[in-house]
Amino acid sequence: METTRGTSITAATGATEQAWPRLGLRVVVLAGLLAGLITVFLLSLMLGSVRIPLAEVLRILLGGQPERATWATIVLNFRLPRALTATLAGAALAVSGLQMQTLFRNPLADPFVLGISSGASLGVALVVLSVGIAASAPLLAVAGLLSNISLVLAACLGSAAVLLLVLLLARHVQSSVSLLILGIMIGYLTGAIVSLLLYFSIVERIQAYLMWTFGSFGGVTWSQMHVLAPTILIGLGLAFTLSKSLNALLLGEAYAHSMGLPVRVARFWIIVSASMLAGAVTAFCGPIAFLGIAVPHFCRNLFATSDHRVLMPAVMVMGAICAISADLIAQMPGRDTVLPLNAVMALIGAPVVLWIILRRARLYR
Repeated sequence: METTRGTSITAATGATEQAWPRLGLRVVVLAGLLAGLITVFLLSLMLGSVRIPLAEVLRILLGGQPERATWATIVLNFRLPRALTATLAGAALAVSGLQMQTLFRNPLADPFVLGISSGASLGVALVVLSVGIAASAPLLAVAGLLSNISLVLAACLGSAAVLLLVLLLARHVQSSVSLLILGIMIGYLTGAIVSLLLYFSIVERIQAYLMWTFGSFGGVTWSQMHVLAPTILIGLGLAFTLSKSLNALLLGEAYAHSMGLPVRVARFWIIVSASMLAGAVTAFCGPIAFLGIAVPHFCRNLFATSDHRVLMPAVMVMGAICAISADLIAQMPGRDTVLPLNAVMALIGAPVVLWIILRRARLYR
């Protein structure tokens, strides 16, 4: 029973190790993904309401003077922080989703579906709505007792609390569908608490919070980047060190224990890493959906493996590509209109989730 459940992630994607006999071919594909990441990153600096030529963008990045002085301001103060935020957030959410799918041995698990992002949102709401920020202040502004570090800490603690709760409940649930329902119910519960907090808040603060829930990579300043980037990089580094532990957990905790893995210790550090990644992104960018589900499955099929030593760098790069691409679409280059990021994510991610469900139904028919 344990082994059958443990192999469900690989079976759901149809990935087979024999399809990629040589490591060199995987390296070539990963190099191609890196080239794609560089391409979309540069496009995000070039395109927007004002189009800036590639040569001018490169000149600005290298410290030169562009043809127009305003281009340097646009690139350095607005587009570069946004692109870096999308890169970090995409990598963080994709890796967090990969960890959740392995830990729960569930191909549809991710921070958003399991309610972990809702826990992070609750942590942010408790801090923001309980310290009495001025109505005119932005949601993520530093004002009085509120700081960037406190936001990240609150979000990480909220996501960790929900993750621990889901993990405890998962011990009493055998069905993957039941586990997903539990995650959704926990998300509803945290959402209800946030709704009560908002009910007693002033109108301006409610509007600011609702705008935050739409998701955006554009609200992070350079000062906030000093908190966001280290938190995500530490979480990613921790995730890389857990690759072998995650490989052992693919076939279940009993198998991992028989292989000599200290399961409780490994589970604790996986929770810490996933909570840091999901919490930091949620605190500064809002609850971003679908990346955590879609990217790991795409990479499993692309590389035809469930080996986390291969998947970790792959989902990082692919997650960053997807995040930047979705942000580019949301920006609608050439226009002043900006679409809600989560709406674009849903248009991209929902078909992937439908494909996963239909593929699983066909495999187990």
